[in-house]
Amino acid sequence: MKKLNLLYFACITIYSSYGVGQTAASTDPSAFLGLENRSHEFSKDSVIELWGYHNGYGEENFSDTVRLRLYQPLQFGSWNGMFRLDTSYVSNWGPDDPGQSSGQFSAGNTFITVWGQPPAFLPNWGVNLGARLIMPFGNNGQWAIGPQIGSVFKPKEPSKTILADFSPLVRYMYGFDTKNNSFAANPTQPSLLRTLNLFPTIGLQLTPTTQIRFWDENQIIYNTAGGGWFVPIDAMITQSLNKNLLFAVGASKQIIQTFNSYDWSIYGKISISF
Repeated sequence: MKKLNLLYFACITIYSSYGVGQTAASTDPSAFLGLENRSHEFSKDSVIELWGYHNGYGEENFSDTVRLRLYQPLQFGSWNGMFRLDTSYVSNWGPDDPGQSSGQFSAGNTFITVWGQPPAFLPNWGVNLGARLIMPFGNNGQWAIGPQIGSVFKPKEPSKTILADFSPLVRYMYGFDTKNNSFAANPTQPSLLRTLNLFPTIGLQLTPTTQIRFWDENQIIYNTAGGGWFVPIDAMITQSLNKNLLFAVGASKQIIQTFNSYDWSIYGKISISF
């Protein structure tokens, strides 16, 4: 029953974001919990981030990942948006990876994500539309592509609440080709992606320079191919040292796993804007 209640809450959250939230943002922002739609606002700064992840999968299986991430603002005429590039090196180790050991890194997946607010396209929606492409540059992985839709809501009066933002995002990923897809060459190759990714992202302002953010880095996943949910509790503390430098640490732990992913994850980043 607790699992059903949690899933019901997640569905209501997404529905509110893309139903009630859109109407409120386009008519009376105060009707939506005192929030206003700020999806049209994009940072003018470029941002480069260095991430590190340590994930556990059970049965003494682990992975370490180093990821470089770049955000670059885009503008074409009246269209404003954002370009994001992620590239990584990964080390998998444990009894399920007998050929690998800790410290031996190889190229991982590279992501390209672009999103923005199309001019004169359903202006009352107040959403950003975009897409992601996954490119497998390592020894395995798969090519995948998918659309995404998201919004950003912020308080009209920030001084009266600790809520920094509510930024829900929905993305669907569709895998269309695996790398090293011969079973003999790569018997551990996973099935092609058919996943709905949900980010009910919430930021809370603890101090003027400190936030705690939920479901910002790790998402809720529903496997549309064979069914099954992966629902983690994901939280990240961010600390701004100045207007150009920020660091963060976070952790994620699965609480519902009828679709297999990781068991737990700890991660951190250093972010520089310029």
